[in-house]
Amino acid sequence: MNRFRSIISRVVALHVVAIGVTSILMPLALYWLLNEAANSLHRDALRAQALTIASFMRPTATGDLTLEIPPEAEPIYSGGYGLYAYAILDSKGRVLFTSRGDDLPLSVVGEPLTNDSFSRRRRNGTVLIGVNVPRAIGDHLYWIQVGQDLAHRDVIIDDIVASFLPRVAWITFPILLVLLLIDIVIFRRALDPVRQASDTAASIGPTSTDVRLSEQSMPAEIVPLVHAVNEALDRLEAGYRAQREFTADMAHELRTPLAIMRARVDSLEDAAMRQSLQNDIVNMTRTVNQVLDIAELEAFVVDGGSKADLQAVCADAVAFMAPLAVNDGKTIALTGAETPVWVRGHAEALFRAVRNLIENAIRHSPTGGTVEVDVAADGTVLVLDEGPGVPLSERETIFKRFWRRDRSRPESRGLGLAIVTRVAAAHDGTITVEDRPQGGSVFTLRLRLA
Repeated sequence: MNRFRSIISRVVALHVVAIGVTSILMPLALYWLLNEAANSLHRDALRAQALTIASFMRPTATGDLTLEIPPEAEPIYSGGYGLYAYAILDSKGRVLFTSRGDDLPLSVVGEPLTNDSFSRRRRNGTVLIGVNVPRAIGDHLYWIQVGQDLAHRDVIIDDIVASFLPRVAWITFPILLVLLLIDIVIFRRALDPVRQASDTAASIGPTSTDVRLSEQSMPAEIVPLVHAVNEALDRLEAGYRAQREFTADMAHELRTPLAIMRARVDSLEDAAMRQSLQNDIVNMTRTVNQVLDIAELEAFVVDGGSKADLQAVCADAVAFMAPLAVNDGKTIALTGAETPVWVRGHAEALFRAVRNLIENAIRHSPTGGTVEVDVAADGTVLVLDEGPGVPLSERETIFKRFWRRDRSRPESRGLGLAIVTRVAAAHDGTITVEDRPQGGSVFTLRLRLA
């Protein structure tokens, strides 16, 4: 079986099958064409002889008909050794002249003379084939029958060979076209494993770094390349995992120093300095937590059978963020569905996404503004704010990591919406943003119902 893993061996093997089938069909087609060419030439020769005999027919003064065959032509039609046999019939089918000794027509008695050609088996087993050619002389119509015993057909072999090539040459192109189509099918079949490997490679991403290309069904010539690609993917996965683990470890390690710094800052006597440092530590702690969330979500995969109550997730997120909204002088409201909305997904991850959307809306809404979280029964969450809105040119870039419109603001690191994007992608969902007609933005998180 290993010998047929090579593309060349597969192509050769399939070509052998194709040639075998073609070697059977082509002789049959050529035999049919050759037979048709021979019959056509034979009929043309018989018609020519009928016209020759017609030239020997002469009308008489009494209205009868005479046949004057030159002596040098008589051997062609003489007895059982002649190459041709003839019979001349009147319009009623009566035999007027014949080279036969029984005064019978060459065709079967009673067969219509209007038939262009005929064939009849003789008593000795041979087959007589012939043609019927009408000829008008004066006011009378006569039928000239010329036949030939198939035993004499070898005399037209030269004509058949001479005319065979131009008659059959046209079939060369269709045969080559068929062989080309067969080659296409053969190569497609032989390269199926390569296309499957391409599809597998296209599915490899940040959440599926463990996927590898199969080497089992791969052609022998491609196996070294596939093996090298798999080894490269192993190295990339190791580096990607090390980077992700480093980010997570750093985020974890920074939490303890930040907690110690906060405890020491709380003991400072200078109130202005203490408040400023406390704000800086809060922002640093928030950034560290977001980096940790990003690191965890990079390897996050939603189980196909998991589901979450989206209405409950949004209610928890609103309750969690309500103190921050009240502290900033803003209000927050939960609207929409009041009954469970089950979606395919992970409740904790969805909570992080909705929380970051709400935090983003609170940060950009003016004092006294309202943040609204609307949950729809189709698995859609709308987070509406009364901020300045998002320009059309920034509606794609705001979801990228560390993107910030105003980098002078210390409380934003551009990670919140990136977390939302990663959660939506892990759930086969989408996140979009549009401006509200009355001012502000509306972020739409669409999820699949369970």
